[in-house]
Amino acid sequence: MSGPRAEWVRKVGGVVVRAVLWDVDDTLFDYSGSDRAGVVRHLEVEGLLEAHGGVEAAVERWQAVMEAEFARFLAGEVDIFEHRRCRARVFLETELTDAEADAWFNRYIEHYQACWELFPDAAATLAALAPRFRQAVLSNSSVANQERKLRTLGIRSHFEAVLCADELGHAKPAAAAFHAACTRLDLPPSAVAYVGDRLDIDAFGARDAGLTPIWLDRGTTSHAPTPSDIHRITTLAALPSLLS
Repeated sequence: MSGPRAEWVRKVGGVVVRAVLWDVDDTLFDYSGSDRAGVVRHLEVEGLLEAHGGVEAAVERWQAVMEAEFARFLAGEVDIFEHRRCRARVFLETELTDAEADAWFNRYIEHYQACWELFPDAAATLAALAPRFRQAVLSNSSVANQERKLRTLGIRSHFEAVLCADELGHAKPAAAAFHAACTRLDLPPSAVAYVGDRLDIDAFGARDAGLTPIWLDRGTTSHAPTPSDIHRITTLAALPSLLS
């Protein structure tokens, strides 16, 4: 094959893979590290750090609120913007207007964005796969957010499409989200591998949708043994050899 759509194919567990579909946050992009640094800076500037028990207690509360409110977003109860407003209101335990909640959360975003970093293994892995596989993004965030992030981090050119829950109308782990991405690539699920850091949302979701599931386990949490039908890697540097 030749031309811009040229591709090699690789077999993983007997399945021919033609494209790699990517999660972004905590897979390519160090979301957790950037979020932690950003919220600490934000609360310091707002004069709220000590009021929430210091760094560790404040970060723990921030993350707990995020997880609870993000679950509501995944369930379709709120859109991405109301999700952010709810995080501000719940964290502050204060009734805020939409404008007040937006302003407070946007100030956090400024600090968070100043801390953005790729994982050290991300850029090299994307470049190594580029000559051989088509690549795209499937994220539970918004298209505007992930487009800006990928461009700022200098990796947007690796992806032929950036697909997100806000435009698809479906969020991972729903099979419909994975199938919509495969349709955009004009490939059957069996020809697509999905790489993500969440065993439940990413790996199980991809598996159940018929894609090749590749779980990136960076060892940040404790998990049960990896199911036999899930491919587990501990660094993205292992991905090219897995696919070859």
